[in-house]
Amino acid sequence: MANTRSGGIILAGGGKMGSALLTGWLKSGVKAAEVHVVEPDGEAAGRLAALGVNVATEASELPQAAETVIFAVKPQIMNEVVPHYKRLAGAETVFLSIAAGCKIALFESHLGAVPVVRAMPNTPAAIGLGMTVACANPKTSEGQKARCQGLLEAVGEVAWAAEESLMDPVTAVSGSGPAYVFLLIETLAAAGVEAGLAPDLAMRLARATVRGAGELASRSDDGPDQLRVNVTSPGGTTAAALDVLMGDDGLRPLMKRAVLAATERSKALAG
Repeated sequence: MANTRSGGIILAGGGKMGSALLTGWLKSGVKAAEVHVVEPDGEAAGRLAALGVNVATEASELPQAAETVIFAVKPQIMNEVVPHYKRLAGAETVFLSIAAGCKIALFESHLGAVPVVRAMPNTPAAIGLGMTVACANPKTSEGQKARCQGLLEAVGEVAWAAEESLMDPVTAVSGSGPAYVFLLIETLAAAGVEAGLAPDLAMRLARATVRGAGELASRSDDGPDQLRVNVTSPGGTTAAALDVLMGDDGLRPLMKRAVLAATERSKALAG
């Protein structure tokens, strides 16, 4: 984790993703005294204060300087929130956004020509298994990118996109991707029930199978195509199912259409 100076980290928003990041930072060794969180909700503010971090209800209560400012508020209110951090803008401060659909230009319009990193985490960050993709504007130094990567790695893996336009398919694949996996669990369990399994058992099998297969894919040196082959005996039960899933109207064209739809929606939301 990158070192910070007094008032080094400012987190705007202590909701689910903001709290996940904060928990990861503290576990990785960031000192609570170095973190300032802006959270107007009284109940949430109390929960955050119990972690030992500095909690403010509005940006005017923050220190006069910071190395990193993280925006973890809803995209719908970003234009309202960002101007309150203008006084912190400068070449030494990097602004990191984890809000879906908010382009780098939005922050530059309020803050000026300052270092900005746009990141797209996903919900498994809540358990430290997130996948985040980030991109930076030209004002961001390599040191600032490394600082942001260190903060984001507290909740999982981090990759970088060379162009901001790639953040739309990134959102479609990894940002929205957990929902596709949850739907797979849901439909696999439902199919098991249709085949005669008790609902509780079908759901247990579906959850454990997806979890185990995901972990195997993560640990194995083989790609998912080879892992699929390893499970499939010629003329066996898996082959019979894959004849359906890999058919002309099967999973591949369906997933292609789904990711394309999500990509186009991401573009539309970003404006």
